Amino acid sequence: MPTVTDTKKIKIPPTAFATETSRALEKPGCLLVSGDANNANVMTIGWGAIGVLWGRPVFMVAVRPSRHTYKFLEETGEFTVNVPRKGMEAAVAYCGTVSGRDADKFKEKHLTKLAGEKVKAPIIAECCVNYECKVLWKTKVDDSVMAVPDEVKKRFYPKGDLHTIYFGEIVAARADEDAAEHLP
Repeated sequence: MPTVTDTKKIKIPPTAFATETSRALEKPGCLLVSGDANNANVMTIGWGAIGVLWGRPVFMVAVRPSRHTYKFLEETGEFTVNVPRKGMEAAVAYCGTVSGRDADKFKEKHLTKLAGEKVKAPIIAECCVNYECKVLWKTKVDDSVMAVPDEVKKRFYPKGDLHTIYFGEIVAARADEDAAEHLP
């Protein structure tokens, strides 16, 4: 994997890598960061989507209230989504299985925080595409309003801990100059 100094981040249109980002969400996952430079958490996400809401580019992410990142999202209303390079699968898996309450995942997996341009949440330097988002709207998945099929509840919500869905306006997007060559 290249070092942080080997790559240069360039500004990109928010949807430039939408298809590739959607594929990465499916496997291996993307890395969601919320908080600020001094106190942030990173977690793996597999549920999300890029789209347009109210004429604005958005990244929709789903986070359970039980997750450590949830408190950061609620406090700041900002987050970044970072698409890992090929070769980062172990880091993505780790960030999806270890809680930030128990470990500094940035330190453990040698992930470098870079300052966001328009949000307090850092981006991850080693990732090849980075989205900076400000929450426009959020909603809790409400089983009384949304008919969640029984098989979905059984598989994904055995404890009843339904997600909050955050719709974040993509206020900045950057990628490594060679991102297209290194996307999963």
